[in-house]
Amino acid sequence: MNGLSCSDICCLFCCPPCPSRIVSKLAFMAPEPTYSIIEDSNGRCKLNFNDNADWQYSDREQECIEVFHCRTKRGNVIACMLVRCSLSSRNTLLFSHGNAVDLGQMASFYIGLGTRLNCNIFSYDYSGYGASTGRASEKNIYADIDAAWLALRNRYAVTPDSIILYGQSIGTVATIDLASRYECAGVVLHSPLLSGVRVAFPNTNKDICCDPFRSIDKIHKVVSPVLVIHGTEDEVVDISHGITMYEKCLHAVEPLWVEGAGHNDVELYGQYLERLKKFFSHEINSKDNKKIVT
Repeated sequence: MNGLSCSDICCLFCCPPCPSRIVSKLAFMAPEPTYSIIEDSNGRCKLNFNDNADWQYSDREQECIEVFHCRTKRGNVIACMLVRCSLSSRNTLLFSHGNAVDLGQMASFYIGLGTRLNCNIFSYDYSGYGASTGRASEKNIYADIDAAWLALRNRYAVTPDSIILYGQSIGTVATIDLASRYECAGVVLHSPLLSGVRVAFPNTNKDICCDPFRSIDKIHKVVSPVLVIHGTEDEVVDISHGITMYEKCLHAVEPLWVEGAGHNDVELYGQYLERLKKFFSHEINSKDNKKIVT
């Protein structure tokens, strides 16, 4: 099948035919919050996990996590998190996480990943997720990552040539949008999607009006080095999305197709970490890389 049938289109776009409803059907499933941010009498914010966060470390590691709120240009207040895993690294990952998780669930993963990659990790919750206000929408997710980018730049004085954008699943939508407008040290696209309709109907190659999350139209504007990672048995976002994304990148490095991996277990394969280490050490910090204008 190269297009959508009438019944397919009706199923996707009706009840009612509103783009924001399409986005909700295809993408956002915010979990019950797994953490809260408590502000003390001095105005300092503290992270408080609940039992669903599955925090795997001690209080000492939690002291390496800084949390705060920032406001987006659309008026929402989003939760931000800096995980200081390394005092020596020049790199910071700006991590846009996947669907159905929040910062509380991701914190342990960030500690482990940042420690192994010798980098710090900055992340945020989308509007309507975790301790962020508002609701999830396509416009809001773009405003959310803009606010996170500015917070990382201004609050911590991290320059673009030290920032690696990392998007996972729905997080690749925000990541590609930002990377198409700002140059940075590098971009990692983990299980990227081309567009919303192409996820719902993997065999279509037609352009549909009101198709949300059209990363396929933005990826050619990304001038930073791009690493695409995708599982060959991804049951949510078919690997054809990752392959096409790789083919359309201007400056793609060797991709990682993880044989046998699905949508939510790529990180469990040994080649995942090894490929990221190579990207960090040889493909973004190369002496041959041109200076990024800040």
